[in-house]
Amino acid sequence: MSDLKKEAESLHKAATALRKVSHHTIKPLHEFKAESDDLGALGKLGSLLGATEDIREGMHTLAKLTKQLDEEWQAEAKLMGDVSDAFDLLDILLAAAAQAKKG
Repeated sequence: MSDLKKEAESLHKAATALRKVSHHTIKPLHEFKAESDDLGALGKLGSLLGATEDIREGMHTLAKLTKQLDEEWQAEAKLMGDVSDAFDLLDILLAAAAQAKKG
């Protein structure tokens, strides 16, 4: 097996794994966002400190950043898949060129 083929397989596996990350984060992120709108659990502490709105804003920001991170991972996975496909094609072309020289 050529080095390009090995590299392509490795990139393909990594891209596949990276694409699956969002499957594990969708539900927790949704629950986290829902909780940021219901900060009753802070009770009097939140009211006394006047921190409820700051906490809510921080939670919304964290949820937004997590979503952006997931989007970045998906873009990285696509790029890795494209590079893997390019390596596969290059490997085929190099093998064909080598075969043509022999025969």
